[in-house]
Amino acid sequence: QVQLVESGGGLVQAGGSLRLSCAASGRTFSNYAMGWFRQAPGKEREFVATVSRGARTYYADSVKGRFTISRDNAKNTVYLQMNRLKPEDTAVYYCAAHTTDTYYYAAYNEQLYDYWGQGTQVTVSS
Repeated sequence: QVQLVESGGGLVQAGGSLRLSCAASGRTFSNYAMGWFRQAPGKEREFVATVSRGARTYYADSVKGRFTISRDNAKNTVYLQMNRLKPEDTAVYYCAAHTTDTYYYAAYNEQLYDYWGQGTQVTVSS
């Protein structure tokens, strides 16, 4: 089992920044690819970003150039730095983990993720 706890959400004006953190415990963090997903009111959960075991990163087109995902294996933590936030970024943000044998693969598909955090609310006002 892996337990994931997100933090760092809040209310921010458009154009501002937030950094989300996701602390993992329970298993060897470095064995997992880590991802961030989000769900806006009335919408399905969608992929935001993911980082492989070898720190290769992948982003949704909607956040590319504004968001940065990173991981610190020594701290068992994955981060999502969000800059130039827009009202359409308003959502509950979820951290997730999936097992993989490779260092450079990380999934876009939420169905492939094994563990999820409880989510943290991000609200961007216009």
